[in-house]
Amino acid sequence: MTNYSKIMFFSIMILGTMLTLSAESWLGMWMGLELNMAAFIPLIYKEKMSSTYESCMIYFLIQSMGSIIMLMSVLMNSSFFSSPFMGEELFSTALVFSMLMKMGAPPFHFWFPEIMEKMSWPSCFILMTWQKVAPMYILSCVINMNEMISYFAIPIMVLTGSLGGLNQTSIRKIMSYSSMDHMGWMVACMKFSNDMWIFYFLIYSLILATIVFTFWFYSTYHMNQYSNKNLMFSEKVMIIIAFLSLGGLPPFLGFLPKLIVVQLTTMYSSHLISTILVLTTLITLFYYLRLISSILLINNSSVKWNSPMSMNNVPMSLIVTVNSLFPLIAIYWL
Repeated sequence: MTNYSKIMFFSIMILGTMLTLSAESWLGMWMGLELNMAAFIPLIYKEKMSSTYESCMIYFLIQSMGSIIMLMSVLMNSSFFSSPFMGEELFSTALVFSMLMKMGAPPFHFWFPEIMEKMSWPSCFILMTWQKVAPMYILSCVINMNEMISYFAIPIMVLTGSLGGLNQTSIRKIMSYSSMDHMGWMVACMKFSNDMWIFYFLIYSLILATIVFTFWFYSTYHMNQYSNKNLMFSEKVMIIIAFLSLGGLPPFLGFLPKLIVVQLTTMYSSHLISTILVLTTLITLFYYLRLISSILLINNSSVKWNSPMSMNNVPMSLIVTVNSLFPLIAIYWL
């Protein structure tokens, strides 16, 4: 049975983001963000689940606080300050803080893993991808107004995203901290090349979709749940390839955007940021490997590539193909 209310709210959510991207004023962008927030809350609500009540309320309060800060910064821009430079600095700082709060980026990230833990995998995917498009676009408009904020935000994002996922056993929390780490890479990308972060975001969303699809298919939410599932060897290879691609390990597709970011930081002589990005990637690879080691080593039941109990061969081959496209794309890109 078709759920027309969900189709309506999903369409409004997309419309809100499109309004933010096409607006010519800050108030128009604010209106699009509010429309997007109002449409996303009914999508994450599920009846007879008390955790969804909490997630809806937390999401509404945080997004409302970020919207208030954004609206106040826009209305007070150059109104009470005699120095235009001082007004621009305060305006950009407040706007960056509001967007970081809306995205769940460090140091305003404490609500993000908690709300991810209370949501289903499709809602988690929307929160990690589509809900970041409008705030990232606004952040890209003001990122060059304040040099200190961007140089402090990038290390805080990648350090929190890499270190925060080390002691987690919930896969949804691990993916939330992984999202923070990738946000740091995207902010570094928009700092040195304002349009390149879109390319990074598209590849990240594509790889993340393959991983979330497998977790949703197997109804997996914690690391120890894989020991109870009779995964075929082909399915284990598929999941391992997707995680290694998300971690940016060559020769998989996820290595390409990270290579471009490292080249940009080196080109602009930001060697400290480049070093921090690479070192924190090693930490994220550690908890990715800790997750896939349980998949590979526990309950290794079969090495057959065809099984009636396994996933459909079409999405499985698509996932493997998508995450192995780096050598082909790199020939034409680099």
